[in-house]
Amino acid sequence: MEKKQAREIRCFYLVNPNELKSFDELAEYLESVLHGPCAIWEDNGKLILVEIKARVDTVHGMKIEIYPKEHTPPHFHVKSATVNASFRIDNCSILDGKISSIDYEKIRYWHQYSKSVLIER
Repeated sequence: MEKKQAREIRCFYLVNPNELKSFDELAEYLESVLHGPCAIWEDNGKLILVEIKARVDTVHGMKIEIYPKEHTPPHFHVKSATVNASFRIDNCSILDGKISSIDYEKIRYWHQYSKSVLIER
């Protein structure tokens, strides 16, 4: 992934580390790996960076997360002290969980302007 795009979607750990040219870029990459939604796995002696989940945004205290390579249909999760639900990316319909109508309207409003961020993930 290109550095500019990775910065825009807050996923600098997706940049190929061999393309980093400066100390600042290396520090940014390390920060992203250490504090991003990543884990390091060892496979036959080779270390592999695995993306576990990604926080896309926070809306009125509700965390919006997406998990890579999860079951279909493509969806995102919303979690807070009072919400634990999942929604389709294409139309924001509720797949599972409970959410108040007020919070659902906030998520639907966010979704209409941020759907492209979910698709990029």
